Amino acid sequence: MSANQLFRQPLKVINTGIVTFKEDLHRLGVDVVQVNWKPPVDMDASVLQWLKENRGKIDKANREALDIILGGKPFLVGMGKALDTIPGMKQNLILHSGPPVTWDRMCGPTRGAILGALLYEGLAGSIGEAEALASSGEIVYAPCHEHASVGPMAGVISASMPVFIVKNEAHGNYAYCTMNEGLGKVLRYGAYGTEVIGKLRWMERVLYPVLKAGVEKLGGIDLKNIIAQALHMGDEVHNRNRAATSLLYRILAPAVVDAAESSAAAIDVLDFINGNDHFFLNLSMPAAKCCLDSARDIPYSSIVVVMARNGTDFGVQLAGTGGLWFTGEAPVPDALFFPGYSMADANRDIGDSSITETVGLGGFAIAAAPAIVQFVGGKAADAVQYTMDMYEITAGENNVYQIPYLNFRGTPTGIDVRKVIEKSITPFIDTGVAHREPGIGQVGAGVLSAPVEPFKKALKGLKTVCEKDPKK
Repeated sequence: MSANQLFRQPLKVINTGIVTFKEDLHRLGVDVVQVNWKPPVDMDASVLQWLKENRGKIDKANREALDIILGGKPFLVGMGKALDTIPGMKQNLILHSGPPVTWDRMCGPTRGAILGALLYEGLAGSIGEAEALASSGEIVYAPCHEHASVGPMAGVISASMPVFIVKNEAHGNYAYCTMNEGLGKVLRYGAYGTEVIGKLRWMERVLYPVLKAGVEKLGGIDLKNIIAQALHMGDEVHNRNRAATSLLYRILAPAVVDAAESSAAAIDVLDFINGNDHFFLNLSMPAAKCCLDSARDIPYSSIVVVMARNGTDFGVQLAGTGGLWFTGEAPVPDALFFPGYSMADANRDIGDSSITETVGLGGFAIAAAPAIVQFVGGKAADAVQYTMDMYEITAGENNVYQIPYLNFRGTPTGIDVRKVIEKSITPFIDTGVAHREPGIGQVGAGVLSAPVEPFKKALKGLKTVCEKDPKK
């Protein structure tokens, strides 16, 4: 087409700059298309050159990691007390969510949950005693992720707490998580009042033995199958677990009735699960964890196997960098708040529940659960766009977890840190919001994009590890 012919046609504008340019043109009646593009994240030239030179090795390693992740078969196989079940657990050890953090840097919700755990364990008789003990050096703290475990929000696990035992039947490794308490004033949001400790003790003395016996009667529950069905029913199994909890309830109910010592106990247990739509969250998390853990220690792999937050720091780990943490400051979620609360009350993002996003669920599958976006103030189209963006930074698509609205396309799975940097798109996460002060609990729910700093450090760390010892 000649220039004369071109300028006789209606002209359209393609904007690759900031969105306000597009909006200004739109208001003037100009036909304009916004290109969703960002410049790559600024990285050291030496890192980019190393990536170029080792592209083939990294691609091969990532295919191996993704195949392992997609081939995972998570089953709920039992329950036990943390002290008797979780590797390396001790009486004076408290596990928390996210990367390592010391008492002096812990956020309010994590501190509140630890204080509650000390009261629950009988190691302190008052909040004052718990505060003194927590800061004394007698209590040891470690990330749940370093003990094959995961914890939502503050993520606290102490010795006496009952935990689910989830086994990856494809690779033989395990993951562990406590039972979900429900919403509101609960330990995982940093609350520690009398009602919080009372519920935890009821869960230990009534809920746990009945569920343990029920799971033993069933011989195991296929969690991957439940998650796949739940995605078809409007869940993404992070912030929305209503369908998954209902499916689990149907499986558990006959075994609970059979296992309970009395009809009253069976009714109490089933009523609790039925009234707690988030009950399955504490199973979707270890299901994701054991699938991702089996893909660790693959030399040169740039696939993310952990994304976790402790309310202070946001941390990631890669399949190719062993147990190394790469961290940056945790952001504050963009949230809708309960009446009486605002952004000023919100703690920074917190919890291990972003392990669901890491395996291709949660915010990565939010197109399957548009009701969540409505809950945090968005639209159904936003949910679809969030998921579409995540395809840009992942190594592949899930072979089991599918999104009906996208013609049953597999969820974006296997975050590739190279693509995060190249496309300047960070993982999208939906989350709950805890009050920044200990003892208060949940104040809202929201969404966020992960900070870029941990991914920059991870890519540089991958180069360092591979150059130091290419076999590790």
